[in-house]
Amino acid sequence: MNSTDASADDTLDLHLPEEFVARFRGAGNDRTRAAGAHAREDLLDRIADWGPSATPVGVFHLVPVDVERDAPLVARWMNDPAVAAYWELTGPRSVTVDHLGAQLAGDGRSIPCVGMLDGVPMSYWEIYRADLDPLARYCPVRPHDTGVHLLIGDEADRGRGLGTALIRTVADLVLAGRPACTRVLAEPDVRNRPSVAAFLGAGFRPVAEVELPGKRAALMVRERAAREPR
Repeated sequence: MNSTDASADDTLDLHLPEEFVARFRGAGNDRTRAAGAHAREDLLDRIADWGPSATPVGVFHLVPVDVERDAPLVARWMNDPAVAAYWELTGPRSVTVDHLGAQLAGDGRSIPCVGMLDGVPMSYWEIYRADLDPLARYCPVRPHDTGVHLLIGDEADRGRGLGTALIRTVADLVLAGRPACTRVLAEPDVRNRPSVAAFLGAGFRPVAEVELPGKRAALMVRERAAREPR
C-alpha cells in the first residue's frame, strides 16, 4: 500500500496548519477559490517551475502528471510485474487514472510526476508533504519534510545506476525548490533491495524500519547539508 493513497478517513484526523485552513472559508467566492488554488500549488512550492537539471545520465525534468496524456504509459508501468510487486496498482487503466486523480483532486499535498530523461518519459514520481501524510502517524516527521516515491518504468532502464543518479537529482531539486524543507524522506519496502540501495547511493541514510499499512518500510533520510542554501 502506498502512503499517498489516503482515504477520507486518512485525512480528516490530520492536523492542518492554520495557513491551510483559511483556504476553505467562503468557498463560494471567486477570489477565495483562486486563493485556494494558489494554496494547493504552494504546498509543494510549484514543482512545475523547478525546471530541468543536468545530470551525469542526461537532462532530467520532473513534469507534473497530465492524466489524459500520461495515464496510458503509467498504467503500462504499473502492470509490469517488477513494479506491481511493490506498488500494487495492477489492472485496467482506470486503476491508474483513479490513483492519479485522487492526488490531483486533493489539496496539493502529493503531486504525481513523470520523469523525463533527455525528453523521454522513463520514470514515475510522487513528491509529497510527509508532515501532512498518513506516514506521520507511524514515525516522527518535521514541518515541511518532503517524501519521494518512484519507479523506473522500463526494464531496460533498471539495474544500471539511473535510479541512484535521479534520486540524488530529485532530492537536490526538492531542497533547492522548497526553502522551508530540511529533510527529504523515503520509505521503500525493505524487501526491495535495489530501491534501498539506490537511496543509499544517493546520499540517504537509514534511520529506522517502520511498519506501514501493507509493508515494512526502511525509513531513509537525506538531510540538508550545512553548506546547502535555504
